[in-house]
Amino acid sequence: MATVKFQLEPLTCPSCVHKIEKALNKMDGVEEAKVLFNSSKVKATFHEETVSAEKLQETIEKLGYPVID
Repeated sequence: MATVKFQLEPLTCPSCVHKIEKALNKMDGVEEAKVLFNSSKVKATFHEETVSAEKLQETIEKLGYPVID
């Protein structure tokens, strides 16, 4: 199991948090995904055999939330 953290551009509404968490937590291999609204950070714990950190980042960005390196 692995954990990854992503810094997002500032989130503008609490519903953004729910949207990202819901999408990530539905993915196969994701154990838990949490989004911190105030700091615009995502922390996800996942099974590397099933899903990659790159796929998680891709999912976040497809929702319209750019990840900052």
